[in-house]
Amino acid sequence: QVLVVESGGGLVQAGGSLRLSCAASGRTFSRYAMGWFRQAPGKEREFVAAISRSGTSTEYGDSVKDRFTISRDNAKSTGYLQMNSLKPEDTAVYICAAGPLNNPSSSSSSYQYWGQGTQVTVSS
Repeated sequence: QVLVVESGGGLVQAGGSLRLSCAASGRTFSRYAMGWFRQAPGKEREFVAAISRSGTSTEYGDSVKDRFTISRDNAKSTGYLQMNSLKPEDTAVYICAAGPLNNPSSSSSSYQYWGQGTQVTVSS
């Protein structure tokens, strides 16, 4: 069992930045790839970014490529999502997930453990 808890969400103006954190507890964090997804009201869950167990491989959704950066610190059992140049359309609940796979995956079915999410609101 892995428990993941997100933090760092909030209200920010367009063009601003936020850094989300995903703290994991339970089994060894380094055994799991990590992903970030987001869900806006009335929309389907969308893949944002993912990172391999070692942190050497990453994958991004097209809408956030070149603006967001995913990273992890296995010694701290924590993952991060640095979000720059935020846009109003980035407004959503951001959800962290962990899965027992080596490489990053954009498929939500690859992930076994999910957090509750943290709200990010970008004002225009």
